[in-house]
Amino acid sequence: MAATTKLYESTFIVNAGLDDPQVDAVIEKAKEAVAKNGGELTDLVKWGRKRFTYPIRKKNNGYYAVFEFKGPSDVVAKLERHYQLDENVLRYITIDVDPKTTKGRIKPSEYLKQPVVEPVTPVAPVAVVEPVPAQPKLL
Repeated sequence: MAATTKLYESTFIVNAGLDDPQVDAVIEKAKEAVAKNGGELTDLVKWGRKRFTYPIRKKNNGYYAVFEFKGPSDVVAKLERHYQLDENVLRYITIDVDPKTTKGRIKPSEYLKQPVVEPVTPVAPVAVVEPVPAQPKLL
């Protein structure tokens, strides 16, 4: 029985202390891990360096990368094992994309292309409150 292929999305954080060519090499190794284990990369986005809310492995910054791939279910375990063995990958998460939601779903490469929504300004003028007159002093 042949293994069914599913759509997955994997996000991982690379040590931002590395140079750009070194970060690219870590991302390439992750892509190779997917391809070597029967997966097919469909989308890749490099979000870049971001500051963490809290330190991760005593680091304050990380380089975020997101890719989408199709493959059998065992490719996820092998990819996550690759992440665990690579000391430059600080955190990772791989999710199974539900086929029911793919119709209206935004691909990872389209995340950054979404328009920024400007705040709505009120149409009606704001009421001005008049100061209360001071009470006369009694002598």
